[in-house]
Amino acid sequence: MGRPSHNGRVALVSGAARGIGLGVAAWLIAEGWQVVLADIDRQRGTKVAKALGNNAWFVAMDVSQEGQVATGVAEVLGQFGRLDALVCNAAVAAPFNPPIEELRLSLWNQVLGINLTGPMLLAKDCSAYLRAHSGVIVNIASTRAHQSEPDSEAYAASKGGLLALTHALAISLGPEVRVNAVSPGWIDSRDPAERRRSPLSGADHAQHPAGRVGSIEDVAAIVAWLLSDEAGFVTGQEFIVDGGMTRKMIYLD
Repeated sequence: MGRPSHNGRVALVSGAARGIGLGVAAWLIAEGWQVVLADIDRQRGTKVAKALGNNAWFVAMDVSQEGQVATGVAEVLGQFGRLDALVCNAAVAAPFNPPIEELRLSLWNQVLGINLTGPMLLAKDCSAYLRAHSGVIVNIASTRAHQSEPDSEAYAASKGGLLALTHALAISLGPEVRVNAVSPGWIDSRDPAERRRSPLSGADHAQHPAGRVGSIEDVAAIVAWLLSDEAGFVTGQEFIVDGGMTRKMIYLD
């Protein structure tokens, strides 16, 4: 079966060189989108964009740097002349920090700079172009915005802030632009080779009310729906994709 023809819509996905971002990019390309993969990892980003085919294009970008975001968005508009969707996925992946007594301000600022300031900068520079085409923003947050393990203050604060940024943007940019958030739980976002080398245990899967750990495709599917016309009445909302874990009451025996 051949690749779907380009449907005329352009999406920018940040943090798209691997993991959830790459999965979202691949899903959208399969639906006919032109996808711009933005990532700080130029070597890997260029490689995966080439592997994804003609409907993929890579732009190097550190989303925490205002100048790089502005330059990258300008490159996208220069290349394609329009922007229909923005998926803010780039993030510091590690959720843990040193104990609060030892947490350096530089680490706190780094996590918030990428996880929270980055989506703000992207929305700032993309909003005019999204408005012109009744576009959509999807922010990738986390269930850690709602529940925590010890020593995760920076990550939790950044994702909680991203949820607040989501509904603020939905009000500011509506009705032309819809803005929603997807909050994944445990998603096995490792490369296929690593998943084969170290498969998850039965206990890992069984603890989820849905019976399994989540996949990249679970997240990509709901992102694609939120970008579609079928979700045209949905804005300012959070969608939790966690196999039911945030609804499970857990006590130690």
